[in-house]
Amino acid sequence: MSKNKVQFQKGYSLADFIKDYGTEEQCRQALFNWRWPDGFRCPDCGSDRYTVIKTRNLYQCSKCHHQTSLISGTIFEQTKLPLTTWFLAIHLITQAKTGLSALALKRQIGVSYNTAWSMKQKIMQVMKERDDCKPLSGVIQLDDVYWGGERRGGKRGRGSENKTPFVAAVALNDNGHPIAMNMNAVKGFQSTEIARWAKQHLTPGSWVYSDGLACFSAVTSAACHHYTLVTGGGPQSVTREEFAWVNTMIGNVKRAINGTYHAIKPNHLPRYLAEFCYRFNRRFQLDDMLPRPRLAYVAVRTPPMPGRLLKLAEAYG
Repeated sequence: MSKNKVQFQKGYSLADFIKDYGTEEQCRQALFNWRWPDGFRCPDCGSDRYTVIKTRNLYQCSKCHHQTSLISGTIFEQTKLPLTTWFLAIHLITQAKTGLSALALKRQIGVSYNTAWSMKQKIMQVMKERDDCKPLSGVIQLDDVYWGGERRGGKRGRGSENKTPFVAAVALNDNGHPIAMNMNAVKGFQSTEIARWAKQHLTPGSWVYSDGLACFSAVTSAACHHYTLVTGGGPQSVTREEFAWVNTMIGNVKRAINGTYHAIKPNHLPRYLAEFCYRFNRRFQLDDMLPRPRLAYVAVRTPPMPGRLLKLAEAYG
């Protein structure tokens, strides 16, 4: 019996990770290379001449004397944790197929729950920002989805105030196999909102297939071709071949979220969706998540996110 090449591909083992990033100096050198691949550049004047203030781990420009740290202006800013702890968290989160809860992360890296939750949110924010700049292209299956249940005594169906709407899109290759997906929360299923989403996440000229929801025709404003296939209601509507992959991805993500996280606040949902999309879109390169400038490369270019922003931000993509 032949093995699935994707399922049995070589990953990036914990032993390999420890060999590459087991010390603080290894992590600092890697972060330096990712932040300044062509050598240090002063963020103020652009000079490449600098000295290192070892007692404070600062880099001082020899021209303007501006001082900067290795993590300032990045997602790691103001952290008191060793970089080895951050890198281990990134490794564990990127390699967990069905997600890793903050509680499980806390136990594995030896920090408090609040610290683990904050670290996970920041890492997922990096995932989201990375995929938000990579639009889907080609043949795309599109569907509307809701996260959350109905509140007792509240509205039912789409109008429930406890449900968060989000768009699910899956791009297929010439053989009809899924190659990438995008799931982003939206403010609602109106034409203006779908048009905004499409302009950011779809490549002009793509062929988009959706059900009969009227707002999806707004993808044409992003110079995409749109085809409507009315599916009707009931269980049979999700068995249509034209939407087989997007329905499969929706089911997989919902089951994983329910099983791993149990409950997610609406303003945090976009990051959790981005986490699953990020791993799915890179499932052919499991050994290339952290050791080369993928997630970490983006992390040093993602602005800091203080705790108050993590708790309040609603990231619509």
